[in-house]
Formats: sequence, structure tokens, C-alpha cells
Amino acid sequence: MTPALEPLRRIAAYAVVSDSDGQVLLVRASPRSGTPGVWSLPGGAVDHGEDPNHTVVRETAAETGLSVSVTGLRDVLADMRALPHRGITIHTDRLIYNVAVRGGTLCDRVGQPTDLARWHTIDAAGRLPLRPFTASALGLPAAAVDVRPDEAPDFPSFYAVPGPDGLHRAQRFAAYAVATDPAGRVLLTKVADGYPGAGCWHLPGGGTDYGEQPGAALIRELLEETGQRGRLVELLGVASHRDAASLGPEGYPIDWHGVRAFYRVEVEAPAPPSVGDVGGSTSEARWFRPDELYALAAHELTEVTAEAMRAARL
Repeated sequence: MTPALEPLRRIAAYAVVSDSDGQVLLVRASPRSGTPGVWSLPGGAVDHGEDPNHTVVRETAAETGLSVSVTGLRDVLADMRALPHRGITIHTDRLIYNVAVRGGTLCDRVGQPTDLARWHTIDAAGRLPLRPFTASALGLPAAAVDVRPDEAPDFPSFYAVPGPDGLHRAQRFAAYAVATDPAGRVLLTKVADGYPGAGCWHLPGGGTDYGEQPGAALIRELLEETGQRGRLVELLGVASHRDAASLGPEGYPIDWHGVRAFYRVEVEAPAPPSVGDVGGSTSEARWFRPDELYALAAHELTEVTAEAMRAARL
């Protein structure tokens, strides 16, 4: 049994860097980390308000000495990791990007959480102790190098902390659906009064629970929010938006940073939409024919909805 640990959440971004010989770049955890000697993809935590695309470039440069550019989103996944020596357990939502090297010189670090950066063939990487998310991203068997909590701890779906500028700040990871039915209709939900974006049409979905994978959370949210049963088809992208003084039902301004993965979802047997969470952030759910969708003005859609529609080519 793991001891009672303080639960924390964070969002992080990582790079899959390959060279012309098909080798992958990995970094080794130093004695300063919770798993010394374990290898992982370069990357790290997304700062408040930072676009994850910028995070992965910044962190890769810091850990390897290489300058990279993002070429695409590879995967989004989540995991829990217990760190008894620090008295915490962490749920991390991990964004995995494919990147290309632009320049720089590979270098090691002293006195940092990672100390080595090295190229490895996939076969050689498979013989290393790898962090589970790294093994998953590379299609390799996961080794039991992380301590997992016995069960997901209680953690609020909304968690705001005082920021250095006096405003409370909140960083939240969520998953949303570009949900379509066999007739080509698109399912949207309307943001309820009292919430940021009130009156705008939004994608069905919402924040993920502690210990929950994004895809599973999305299918759950779709059913709870609209009464539809969907099938996950593909990951379309990730949106990062910051509202520096958002006023919601909490009654005080919050510096809000949302990182949202959006997926294509098929609803093979559509039903009349029904809002299950009465009194929550959704006031209405509705199927839109393509012509009705195109007739909506830009100001009638939330930012993430407009971005996801472009990614889905709708």
C-alpha cells in the first residue's frame, strides 16, 4: 500500500525526435529525480498560459541542447505516478509531439533532473528502463519503473490557486468531441448563462477526472452531457487558450488556462439530445445539419469549437 500522498495535477509536453538512421533521442533521469537512471522522451511541464507547442521546443532545448520545430501531434495520454519521497502523487496529461531538429549541439547536464541525452535505436531503447509513457509513445512494452497509487485520490474538477499577480489561476486539461452522425450532422452544446462564453455553441466534452484517460473521459462526458453514445475515431489536435481574467460562477476573476484535446467521434445511433447535468455549464444540446453549421457566425462559436471544426475540415 502506498501512503496517503498529496494529489497534484499537471500538463506536460514531450518530443519524439528521430534522426536519419531511425534512432530516437532519449534523456536519462538524474539522481535528483524520483526515478534515477530511467529514460524518457525529452520534455516537461507546460507553464501557466504557455502553448504546449512552445513548451516542447523550450524543454527539448533545455534537456538536450537541440533546437527543434514541431511537425505534428502524435498522441495524448495520461498517467498517475506516486512519489512517496516527496509526499505527492501526480496525474500528468501528456501531449506527445513529433519534432524535427533545426540545429544545436547535443549536450549533457549537471545537477538537473535529467543528466544525459543520447540517440538510441528502437531495439536498444526497448532494453532500457523506460518511463511508461515513453514506452507507449514508441510502441514498446512498458516496464514497471513508476510507483502507481493504489487508487485515484479525490481531487476537485476545478482547482484554482493564488497567482503572483494577485489573481487566482487555474490550468485545466479537457477533452472534446467533433461528434457526427451517419447523416453528417454535427453535435454542439450551448454554454449556459453565468459561464465564460455564455450563449456560444461549444463542443460536447469537458474536464477529465484524476487518473482518467482523455478518450475514456470524452466518451463518458458525451453520454452525460448529451445522452449520445459515441465511438472514438481519431485525435484531431490540441488547443491552448488563456483568458487572463475570466469571470465564472465562482464570482471572482480567474486567470484561466485551458488545454483541450479534440477528437473525431462517430455517433452511429443518434438520439434526441438531452442535457443530463441540469444547472451546469451546458444549457442545450443540438444536432446541426452542415448548412445550419455554416450559417453560424464566428462569434456564436467558442474558440476551441472553431479551431476543431477547421481541423476536422467541416
